[in-house]
Amino acid sequence: MLLNMHIKNIVLIDDIDISFDDNLNILTGETGAGKSIIIGSLGICLGGKFQKELLRDDTMDGIVELTFSIDRTGIRKQLEKMDVYPDENNELLIARRLNKNGRTINRINDNTVTTAKLREVAGVLIDLHAQHEQQTLLKPSMHMEILDRFGGEDIAKIKASVKNLYDTYIKLNKDMEEMSIDENEKNRQMDFLQYEIKEISAAKLVPGEDEELETAYKKAVNAKEILSTASEIYDATGYGSKASVADLLSHALGQMKQLSALDTDLDSLCSSLIDIDSMLNDFNRELSDYMQSMEFDDEQFASIESRLDIINSLKAKYGRTISDILASLEKFETEYDSLVLYDEQMEKLNKEIKKLEDSLTSECDKLTIARQNTAKKLCSMIKEALIELNFTSVEFDMRFTKLDKFTQNGNDQAYFMISTNVGEKIRPLFDVASGGELSRVMLALKSCIAYEDDTPTLIFDEIDVGISGKTAQSVAKKLSIIGRQHQVICITHLPQIASMADSHFIIEKKVENNKTTTNIRKLDETSEIEEISRLLGGEEVTEATLTNAKEMKDLANKTKIY
Repeated sequence: MLLNMHIKNIVLIDDIDISFDDNLNILTGETGAGKSIIIGSLGICLGGKFQKELLRDDTMDGIVELTFSIDRTGIRKQLEKMDVYPDENNELLIARRLNKNGRTINRINDNTVTTAKLREVAGVLIDLHAQHEQQTLLKPSMHMEILDRFGGEDIAKIKASVKNLYDTYIKLNKDMEEMSIDENEKNRQMDFLQYEIKEISAAKLVPGEDEELETAYKKAVNAKEILSTASEIYDATGYGSKASVADLLSHALGQMKQLSALDTDLDSLCSSLIDIDSMLNDFNRELSDYMQSMEFDDEQFASIESRLDIINSLKAKYGRTISDILASLEKFETEYDSLVLYDEQMEKLNKEIKKLEDSLTSECDKLTIARQNTAKKLCSMIKEALIELNFTSVEFDMRFTKLDKFTQNGNDQAYFMISTNVGEKIRPLFDVASGGELSRVMLALKSCIAYEDDTPTLIFDEIDVGISGKTAQSVAKKLSIIGRQHQVICITHLPQIASMADSHFIIEKKVENNKTTTNIRKLDETSEIEEISRLLGGEEVTEATLTNAKEMKDLANKTKIY
């Protein structure tokens, strides 16, 4: 249940704390006192829009916080599925802060969360019925949502099965649509693939051969320049002329040997020069061998050039490397094989879709039967609830029709039917009900769903619109009944409903020092009688209205169902 609501710096509110109680909490106040601000703040903490214009002082943060006691096992399990856990006191704090820069921060206990996550968690804890919500009863699409919600886990399981089948059904149909081609197009694709496969296969590519060919090609292209330069080097280092390195070194070596014979201290230098001469001889011999191997072969060069042209042409079409080209070949072969087996694959896919359609039809039929059985129970309960809400001659039913297609929610169309007068033909709810009737129908729905629903806190704003007198008394009694199973917070302007309160709060607007503020306080027994008296008689409270208010409160206490 909702333990506390803290609002700070929102519209006319400076800083208030509201501690709610079990059962039926009633909020009343003069028109314009700020009841809509309280409900608006609740809506904000449930994930509604939090706009900077709502800040009372735009230099300070705006804050709305809700503290819940988590004492229902079902609620705890739902929260655990969302990876949300109460603290050691079994409490959960949902908070939203809007800073002066217009940035909203959402928190659940100590964790920052997205607005979507906050909205999901809050939806488990509170069901907020504002006046505009009853307009959903005018939308036929909402009626089946209400029915499914009432059906609980039984319907939810079948819906989950239908959705899984439907998702697969949509995927297979999409696959078939993507695969579908006419015979001419299929033949054209096969011819083109066959050409591509033949072109790549004929090349007999070997991974890495392009790199080897490019090296050989570069060498062949530069062969003349390489031979010319190598020849110059050989002339300079060999024995071709008296000025060559080899001749000069040979002369120097002869002289060094003579000196070494005269002075043995020069033996090491003589050995070094001998090594140099030997290395130079080896260099010249290897260079000569290289030059002899560098025979320029026009035919070989043409072969290399032709092979590279083929490879580069394939690269331009099918990939930057030979590996890419071979991967393309594998892909083309797979596509070709698929087209060869096209008719067989399409027949197989058709069979799968037909089998799935049969399963989907069967599961949708199960869902329809479950919904129709649930509708009988729900409509019977709603009818009883409407009679309690002063619909003396009412019929309430649900009409089902079949869609001509599958959806993830089955193939049902369903909407509520109502007749509120004897002899009046039962007609769709969205064609019949007035504002006051819609309020009572919505309350009847909420009271019926409350028996199946685990949501701990129900909030009603303007549920009393368009009603008065005996009908108001019936609505008050119904709210009290709901309050036995759920915490109910209700904003009202009717004394009959206010008198049924287990806890009564008054919302007040005050002006002090040229500053208007909205506050809320819990009423004691005496103040509660005075507030009911005000609701009965207007601004002036008299002995007669006070007596009437006390009688109304006493009567309410006697009629409460515990």
